[in-house]
Amino acid sequence: MTEPQVTGRRKALWDAFCHNQKITENSSPLFDTDHESIVRVRQVGKTLSRSILSRSESMEARVIAETNILLKDIEHNNEQYDGLIYMMFTRQNDDVIPLYIGKAESKGRSNPVSANIKDVARVKDKFARWGDNYQYHIGDLSASVLPGHDARYVTLKYQHWAESLFVSYPVERPQLKQDIWFWCKAWNKNNTGIWPEFGPIRLTFLEYLLIGVASSLFPETLLNREGHSRV
Repeated sequence: MTEPQVTGRRKALWDAFCHNQKITENSSPLFDTDHESIVRVRQVGKTLSRSILSRSESMEARVIAETNILLKDIEHNNEQYDGLIYMMFTRQNDDVIPLYIGKAESKGRSNPVSANIKDVARVKDKFARWGDNYQYHIGDLSASVLPGHDARYVTLKYQHWAESLFVSYPVERPQLKQDIWFWCKAWNKNNTGIWPEFGPIRLTFLEYLLIGVASSLFPETLLNREGHSRV
Protein backbone atom coordinates (compact mmCIF):
# COMPACT_ATOMS: atom_id res chain seq x y z
CA MET A 1 0.00 0.00 0.00
CA THR A 2 1.14 3.54 -0.70
CA GLU A 3 1.59 5.99 2.17
CA PRO A 4 -1.67 7.85 1.34
CA GLN A 5 -3.49 4.50 1.31
CA VAL A 6 -2.01 3.55 4.69
CA THR A 7 -3.02 6.93 6.12
CA GLY A 8 -6.50 6.56 4.65
CA ARG A 9 -6.85 3.09 6.14
CA ARG A 10 -5.81 4.32 9.59
CA LYS A 11 -8.15 7.32 9.38
CA ALA A 12 -11.01 4.96 8.52
CA LEU A 13 -10.11 2.77 11.52
CA TRP A 14 -9.95 5.81 13.80
CA ASP A 15 -13.27 7.20 12.62
CA ALA A 16 -14.95 3.80 12.92
CA PHE A 17 -13.67 3.30 16.47
CA CYS A 18 -14.84 6.77 17.52
CA HIS A 19 -18.23 6.15 15.91
CA ASN A 20 -18.68 2.66 17.37
CA GLN A 21 -17.73 3.85 20.85
CA LYS A 22 -19.95 6.95 20.48
CA ILE A 23 -17.06 9.05 21.76
CA THR A 24 -18.55 12.41 20.78
CA GLU A 25 -21.96 11.57 22.25
CA ASN A 26 -20.48 10.11 25.45
CA SER A 27 -18.01 12.88 26.20
CA SER A 28 -17.99 15.78 28.65
CA PRO A 29 -16.11 19.07 28.88
CA LEU A 30 -12.91 18.30 30.77
CA PHE A 31 -12.82 21.58 32.67
CA ASP A 32 -15.30 23.74 34.56
CA THR A 33 -15.21 27.01 32.60
CA ASP A 34 -17.02 30.34 32.39
CA HIS A 35 -18.45 31.93 29.23
CA GLU A 36 -14.97 33.20 28.25
CA SER A 37 -13.40 29.72 28.46
CA ILE A 38 -11.61 30.68 31.68
CA VAL A 39 -11.08 27.55 33.77
CA ARG A 40 -12.32 27.94 37.31
CA VAL A 41 -9.66 27.53 39.98
CA ARG A 42 -10.14 26.08 43.46
CA GLN A 43 -7.95 25.62 46.53
CA VAL A 44 -7.04 22.20 47.92
CA GLY A 45 -4.91 21.11 50.86
CA LYS A 46 -5.53 21.72 54.55
CA THR A 47 -2.02 22.69 55.66
CA LEU A 48 -0.40 23.88 52.44
CA SER A 49 -3.18 25.20 50.20
CA ARG A 50 -2.54 25.19 46.46
CA SER A 51 -4.46 26.27 43.38
CA ILE A 52 -5.95 23.53 41.21
CA LEU A 53 -7.78 23.56 37.88
CA SER A 54 -11.41 22.49 38.24
CA ARG A 55 -12.81 19.48 36.40
CA SER A 56 -16.36 19.82 35.11
CA GLU A 57 -19.15 18.17 37.10
CA SER A 58 -20.18 16.08 34.10
CA MET A 59 -16.61 14.85 33.63
CA GLU A 60 -16.45 13.81 37.28
CA ALA A 61 -19.83 12.10 37.04
CA ARG A 62 -18.65 10.17 33.98
CA VAL A 63 -15.50 8.94 35.72
CA ILE A 64 -17.47 7.92 38.82
CA ALA A 65 -20.06 6.02 36.75
CA GLU A 66 -17.46 4.11 34.73
CA THR A 67 -15.27 3.27 37.73
CA ASN A 68 -18.38 1.95 39.50
CA ILE A 69 -18.68 -0.60 36.69
CA LEU A 70 -15.11 -1.69 37.41
CA LEU A 71 -15.68 -1.89 41.16
CA LYS A 72 -18.83 -4.00 40.78
CA ASP A 73 -16.95 -6.31 38.43
CA ILE A 74 -14.25 -6.80 41.08
CA GLU A 75 -16.78 -7.17 43.90
CA HIS A 76 -18.59 -9.99 42.08
CA ASN A 77 -15.37 -11.64 40.85
CA ASN A 78 -16.57 -11.47 37.25
CA GLU A 79 -13.19 -10.36 35.86
CA GLN A 80 -14.74 -9.00 32.68
CA TYR A 81 -13.19 -5.53 32.89
CA ASP A 82 -9.52 -4.57 32.78
CA GLY A 83 -9.88 -0.91 33.71
CA LEU A 84 -10.66 2.48 32.23
CA ILE A 85 -9.61 3.75 28.80
CA TYR A 86 -9.74 7.54 28.48
CA MET A 87 -9.10 10.30 25.98
CA MET A 88 -8.70 14.07 26.11
CA PHE A 89 -9.59 15.55 22.74
CA THR A 90 -10.88 18.43 20.67
CA ARG A 91 -13.54 18.39 17.97
CA GLN A 92 -13.13 19.52 14.39
CA ASN A 93 -16.48 19.31 12.63
CA ASP A 94 -17.39 15.64 13.16
CA ASP A 95 -13.81 14.52 13.77
CA VAL A 96 -12.32 13.54 17.12
CA ILE A 97 -8.82 15.03 17.38
CA PRO A 98 -7.01 13.22 20.22
CA LEU A 99 -4.76 15.15 22.58
CA TYR A 100 -3.96 12.43 25.11
CA ILE A 101 -4.87 8.75 25.44
CA GLY A 102 -4.37 6.73 28.60
CA LYS A 103 -5.68 4.07 30.95
CA ALA A 104 -6.37 3.40 34.62
CA GLU A 105 -6.24 -0.30 35.44
CA SER A 106 -8.70 -1.93 37.83
CA LYS A 107 -6.15 -3.83 39.88
CA GLY A 108 -3.12 -2.46 41.66
CA ARG A 109 0.31 -4.01 41.55
CA SER A 110 -0.18 -5.58 44.97
CA ASN A 111 -3.82 -4.77 45.75
CA PRO A 112 -7.06 -6.28 44.39
CA VAL A 113 -8.36 -2.75 43.71
CA SER A 114 -6.13 -0.03 42.27
CA ALA A 115 -5.91 3.16 44.35
CA ASN A 116 -6.58 5.03 41.11
CA ILE A 117 -10.22 3.88 40.98
CA LYS A 118 -10.96 3.41 44.68
CA ASP A 119 -13.50 5.69 46.36
CA VAL A 120 -13.38 8.24 43.53
CA ALA A 121 -16.79 9.70 44.43
CA ARG A 122 -15.41 10.89 47.77
CA VAL A 123 -11.68 11.38 47.25
CA LYS A 124 -10.34 13.28 44.24
CA ASP A 125 -6.58 13.04 44.84
CA LYS A 126 -6.03 10.23 42.30
CA PHE A 127 -9.37 10.06 40.48
CA ALA A 128 -8.56 7.50 37.78
CA ARG A 129 -5.30 9.32 36.91
CA TRP A 130 -7.08 12.72 36.71
CA GLY A 131 -6.62 13.60 40.37
CA ASP A 132 -5.57 16.75 42.21
CA ASN A 133 -2.34 15.31 43.60
CA TYR A 134 1.04 15.81 42.00
CA GLN A 135 1.96 12.92 39.66
CA TYR A 136 -1.63 12.96 38.42
CA HIS A 137 -2.90 14.84 35.39
CA ILE A 138 -4.84 17.69 37.01
CA GLY A 139 -2.33 18.21 39.81
CA ASP A 140 0.68 18.30 37.52
CA LEU A 141 -1.05 20.40 34.86
CA SER A 142 -2.08 22.89 37.55
CA ALA A 143 1.57 23.17 38.64
CA SER A 144 2.47 24.39 35.15
CA VAL A 145 -0.63 26.51 34.47
CA LEU A 146 -1.22 28.22 37.82
CA PRO A 147 1.24 30.36 39.81
CA GLY A 148 2.39 29.48 43.31
CA HIS A 149 3.42 25.85 42.86
CA ASP A 150 6.83 24.59 43.90
CA ALA A 151 9.14 24.58 40.87
CA ARG A 152 10.05 20.93 41.42
CA TYR A 153 6.50 19.97 40.41
CA VAL A 154 6.65 21.88 37.12
CA THR A 155 7.54 19.27 34.49
CA LEU A 156 8.29 19.44 30.79
CA LYS A 157 5.46 17.00 30.01
CA TYR A 158 2.79 19.22 31.51
CA GLN A 159 4.33 22.38 30.13
CA HIS A 160 3.66 20.79 26.73
CA TRP A 161 0.07 20.21 27.84
CA ALA A 162 -0.21 23.82 29.03
CA GLU A 163 1.16 25.11 25.73
CA SER A 164 -1.36 23.02 23.81
CA LEU A 165 -4.42 23.83 25.91
CA PHE A 166 -4.05 27.37 27.21
CA VAL A 167 -3.65 30.84 25.72
CA SER A 168 -0.90 31.65 28.23
CA TYR A 169 0.60 30.27 31.44
CA PRO A 170 1.28 30.49 34.33
CA VAL A 171 -1.66 32.82 35.01
CA GLU A 172 -4.30 33.16 37.72
CA ARG A 173 -7.16 33.09 35.18
CA PRO A 174 -6.17 30.41 32.63
CA GLN A 175 -8.06 30.61 29.34
CA LEU A 176 -8.50 27.63 27.02
CA LYS A 177 -7.57 28.01 23.37
CA GLN A 178 -10.57 25.89 22.44
CA ASP A 179 -13.08 23.51 23.99
CA ILE A 180 -11.41 20.45 25.53
CA TRP A 181 -13.41 17.23 25.81
CA PHE A 182 -13.04 14.07 27.85
CA TRP A 183 -14.21 10.51 27.17
CA CYS A 184 -13.73 7.39 29.24
CA LYS A 185 -15.08 3.87 29.25
CA ALA A 186 -14.82 0.81 31.46
CA TRP A 187 -13.12 -1.58 29.04
CA ASN A 188 -14.55 -5.09 28.80
CA LYS A 189 -11.89 -7.56 27.68
CA ASN A 190 -14.43 -9.04 25.24
CA ASN A 191 -14.72 -5.73 23.36
CA THR A 192 -13.11 -5.32 19.96
CA GLY A 193 -10.53 -2.56 19.69
CA ILE A 194 -9.52 -0.23 16.88
CA TRP A 195 -8.18 -3.01 14.60
CA PRO A 196 -11.13 -5.41 14.04
CA GLU A 197 -8.81 -8.17 12.82
CA PHE A 198 -7.36 -8.50 16.34
CA GLY A 199 -10.82 -9.24 17.75
CA PRO A 200 -11.39 -8.78 21.49
CA ILE A 201 -8.36 -7.15 23.13
CA ARG A 202 -7.15 -6.28 26.59
CA LEU A 203 -6.87 -2.74 27.90
CA THR A 204 -3.08 -2.43 27.72
CA PHE A 205 -3.01 -3.52 24.08
CA LEU A 206 -5.94 -1.24 23.26
CA GLU A 207 -4.10 1.77 24.68
CA TYR A 208 -0.97 0.80 22.73
CA LEU A 209 -2.85 0.51 19.43
CA LEU A 210 -4.87 3.69 19.93
CA ILE A 211 -1.75 5.74 20.64
CA GLY A 212 -0.02 4.18 17.64
CA VAL A 213 -2.81 5.03 15.20
CA ALA A 214 -3.41 8.47 16.72
CA SER A 215 0.27 9.42 16.63
CA SER A 216 0.50 8.58 12.93
CA LEU A 217 -2.64 10.57 12.09
CA PHE A 218 -2.23 13.50 14.50
CA PRO A 219 1.53 13.84 15.16
CA GLU A 220 1.37 17.60 15.73
CA THR A 221 -1.38 17.57 18.35
CA LEU A 222 -1.07 14.25 20.22
CA LEU A 223 0.60 14.85 23.58
CA ASN A 224 1.52 11.22 24.25
CA ARG A 225 5.27 10.99 23.83
CA GLU A 226 5.76 7.32 24.57
CA GLY A 227 5.16 5.08 21.57
CA HIS A 228 4.79 7.85 18.99
CA SER A 229 4.26 6.40 15.50
CA ARG A 230 4.72 2.83 16.62
CA VAL A 231 1.88 1.25 14.63
